[in-house]
Amino acid sequence: MLAKRKSSKGLIAGLSASSGAESLASKAYEQIRDEILQGNLAVGDILSRRRLANKLNMSFLPITEALQRLEAEGLVESRPRIGTRVRIPTKQDILDSYVIREALETQAARLCCEQMTAAEQEQLMRSAQHLDRLYSASATENEDSRFLFSVHTYHMQFHMRVAQLARSPGLLRAIEREQVLIFNWLYDTAAQQKTLPTHFHSDLAKALCSGDVIKADTAMRNHIRHGLDQVVENLGTLQVSKPWRLKRNS
Repeated sequence: MLAKRKSSKGLIAGLSASSGAESLASKAYEQIRDEILQGNLAVGDILSRRRLANKLNMSFLPITEALQRLEAEGLVESRPRIGTRVRIPTKQDILDSYVIREALETQAARLCCEQMTAAEQEQLMRSAQHLDRLYSASATENEDSRFLFSVHTYHMQFHMRVAQLARSPGLLRAIEREQVLIFNWLYDTAAQQKTLPTHFHSDLAKALCSGDVIKADTAMRNHIRHGLDQVVENLGTLQVSKPWRLKRNS
């Protein structure tokens, strides 16, 4: 019995340690991802495990696990004996992301248009108007990455709300799994896209609340495609201007 108790205590201690490591890795993942999305770690920047560990006051293990997760999600990239950096998307990466996002979100727009209640329409319109005001304010905020981060966060929440209103759990999971909104956020930040047409999201919300699924589909399609050429052009030079370099410190 005593041996069993000792074994159980050892198992519990092991699970607690494992849980703590996972918690640190999750915290590191969130902080590094936010630094990337905020633009503090720019596309193409080398990610030193040593510097990240010092900055986040963590050991190498959670930092390494966080970077592995970010690499699996396509936000960072690694090369043997060279290092890890914030991933520089190719033109095809960008186009593929937009194609997937368009397919998923236009379907969400159609279903949302069909199924929203009057109260939900009113709430969506208010959210869209607030988002337009945030983007208008961001145009005058010089290099305020924290404010722009909050704007992008609200922007993603708005689009996720449209997906929720589609009332299709499978579609919502697909949008989350493909991370199309995260990639759009990253591309906009990297391309320094801060301004949008005055009523950009309000006009989209009006179409979604119109009861006309074709109008909703077209509005979402145009909404997603807006600025794509500029994003491709602005990011197209990064592959040349930020080549891989041999690492000096990991």
